[in-house]
Amino acid sequence: MRELTCAEALGEALLEAMEANPDVLIIGAGFAGAEEHRAAFAPLRRFAGRMLTPPIAELGYCGVAIGAALAGMRPVVPVGTASFIYEALPQILNEAAGAHYGSAGQVTAPIVFHMRTGIRGAGGIQHSAAPQAQFWNSPGLQIAVPGSPADMKGLMRTALLTSRNPTIFIDHVRLQGVRGPVPDGPFDIPFGVGEVKRPGRDVTIVATSVMVQRALEAAETLARADGISAEVVDPRTLVPLDKAIILASVAKTRRVVVADETQRSCGVASEIAAIIADEGF
Repeated sequence: MRELTCAEALGEALLEAMEANPDVLIIGAGFAGAEEHRAAFAPLRRFAGRMLTPPIAELGYCGVAIGAALAGMRPVVPVGTASFIYEALPQILNEAAGAHYGSAGQVTAPIVFHMRTGIRGAGGIQHSAAPQAQFWNSPGLQIAVPGSPADMKGLMRTALLTSRNPTIFIDHVRLQGVRGPVPDGPFDIPFGVGEVKRPGRDVTIVATSVMVQRALEAAETLARADGISAEVVDPRTLVPLDKAIILASVAKTRRVVVADETQRSCGVASEIAAIIADEGF
C-alpha cells in the first residue's frame, strides 16, 4: 500500500486504462480544472493523440463522444464543473442512456462522463451543482460516487475497461486533495458493491462521496468523546446500489444517519432513507 490523493489515484486509473486499451480516449477540457491538482494528470500527455480538447459546446462534444462509444470506442468525457453537464442532457439522457435502457442492453454506449461536483467555496450557483440525484432518476445510467482514493481508482478502471453501460462519475471538488491508501498495481472495484469503512455497533452512518471522509471524522469524534461506536457504510455506487450492505448494518445497529451533499428534496440521502424505512424497519 502507498498513499495517494484522490486526484493522483484518478490520474493513475486513466493512465492504466489508456495503456491497457487503445480504444480509450479523452474528449474534454481536463479533470482538475484550474486547481492545484493538475499535475496528477500530466502523465496522460503520453497519449496526446487520443486526447481531444473540444470547444465549449457540451451538447456537441458529448454527442460526438456518445457516437464514438456506439461505434466501439471507450471515451471518457471530463465535463469540468458539474453544472456544465446540463447543456448536454439531451445527448446523455436521450441517446447514451436511451440506447442501453431502450434496447435492454443489446445496444451499449460504454462512455464515462466525469464531473467535479459539490460545494467548493466561492463557487456560486453555477459551480456548486450536485446532479447525481437527477441522473439517478434517469434509467440506463450507472452512477459512481467514490469517497476515497482507492475507490476513485478502482471504480474508474471498471467503468473504462469492463463496463458496457454509460457511467456518471461524480468527483467532489473537495476530495481531490484527500490522501489515503491505494493498493499497488492495477485493481478494479465492481459497481454495486459497497464497503463498511469503519465497523461499529451503536449507529450506522451511510455516507457518499465527500461525506464519507466527514463521516469517518465524526465517527472518530463520537468514539473518543462519547464512547459511541458508529459504523460508516459507503455504497460507492448509486446505480447499481448495494442495498444489502446498508440494510445489514441498520439491522445490526437499529439506528441510522444518511449523509450526502445533494438536495434534500428528491435527493440521494432522502432516497436511501426511504429505502431503509421501507425495507429495513
